[in-house]
Amino acid sequence: MPLYEYYCTQCETRFELLRPMGRSDDPATCPNGHQGAERMLSVFSSVSKGADGQTAPIGGGSSCDTCTSSSCSTCPMG
Repeated sequence: MPLYEYYCTQCETRFELLRPMGRSDDPATCPNGHQGAERMLSVFSSVSKGADGQTAPIGGGSSCDTCTSSSCSTCPMG
């Protein structure tokens, strides 16, 4: 079952819910009891060693480490 990230605009809380794919867009209630939290686009990064033995980041997105938006101008945390 997938883990989805949500953001509550009322209390600015980020949280995760484990729910079936068919329910990913269902309304979500934040841990503080507010309804209508928005589902966020999750990003991840990984590290791999190159032929020279040095670690290098792979994957992920262009967002900062506190935001999953691809642009600071559209970041819900800003």
